Amino acid sequence: MSTLYNPLIFTIKNPKISLKPHTSFPSSVPTYRLRTFPNFSVQSSISSSNEPEKPSFITPDNDKADDKTVEFVDEWGEKSEPEPEPVTKLADSDPPKYEDEWGNGSPGVDVSGGEDEKLLEVKRCLVDTVYGTDFGLRASSEIRAEALEFVSQLEAANPTPAPTESPELLDGNWLLVFTAFSELLPLLAVGNIPLLKVEKISQDVNTNSLTIENATTLSSPVATLSFSAIATFEVRSPSRIQVEFKEGNFKPPEIKSSIDLPETVDLFGQKISLSPVQQSLGPLENAVAGIARTISGQPPLKIPIPGERTKSWLLTTYLDKDMRISRGDGGLFVLVKEGSSLLY
Repeated sequence: MSTLYNPLIFTIKNPKISLKPHTSFPSSVPTYRLRTFPNFSVQSSISSSNEPEKPSFITPDNDKADDKTVEFVDEWGEKSEPEPEPVTKLADSDPPKYEDEWGNGSPGVDVSGGEDEKLLEVKRCLVDTVYGTDFGLRASSEIRAEALEFVSQLEAANPTPAPTESPELLDGNWLLVFTAFSELLPLLAVGNIPLLKVEKISQDVNTNSLTIENATTLSSPVATLSFSAIATFEVRSPSRIQVEFKEGNFKPPEIKSSIDLPETVDLFGQKISLSPVQQSLGPLENAVAGIARTISGQPPLKIPIPGERTKSWLLTTYLDKDMRISRGDGGLFVLVKEGSSLLY
């Protein structure tokens, strides 16, 4: 600090000045000397040493050396006591995340739960979008684009990055709800045949036996026909398997107890009434019942599947307890586990 700004502190220790009264003035005024005041001294805070400066206070003579009480004086010259520090029950650090100042967790804040609800909403939107499109065969370009957008959102938030290491999720019977750019499209086109409908396409995965069974069920007013293809698979990565089809199975048709014909049928864009046929169903039902008794209890027909096209690969891009999304050289497949609430 510059010495130019060092303050000069004046200390006056009880000066005793006595003046004698004069009753008269002499004819000649004497010359007086200035009286010195022995108790008047000038102290400078300028120190010749390099020690740090210490503040000086004006203290009365009767202050004791050991009195360490500091008095605070405001701008009006009144004494005041120092304000005590506020007492708080809060910790010095910020409260932990999702916890208030009383130590209670914030209600309704659950990241995992919120994420699950968001995924559930996207899954429901996907299933609702493709509903009534015959597994995507009759989907328009707009519906197909919307479904693919939902698929991309789910794949980006896949909660199971290693599906082949989660057999408890992968195992089970999965029902196809949507497919795109798939080799199944010619099979789905069978549904365009009058009085024939593709009722169900499923995939049963068993990680214990390392087998997959793809099954298809066709329904008609007279009977239900089911066939399947059995394959084995090898795990090639946490999300990819190599599939090889071995044989096909054709189950005997299940003859219905009664023939349920629709009133009309669409044939080459024209609606044809089936009322005349319905009136003569009695003899036909008796013939069908006889056929059912004959073929009931027959074992399924097994046919080997030859050729190089029996090998394929499958990549699972999304998996949870309700939905599975897979991609392969056969296209894109969206499947829902049998019994899931997404189907109702």
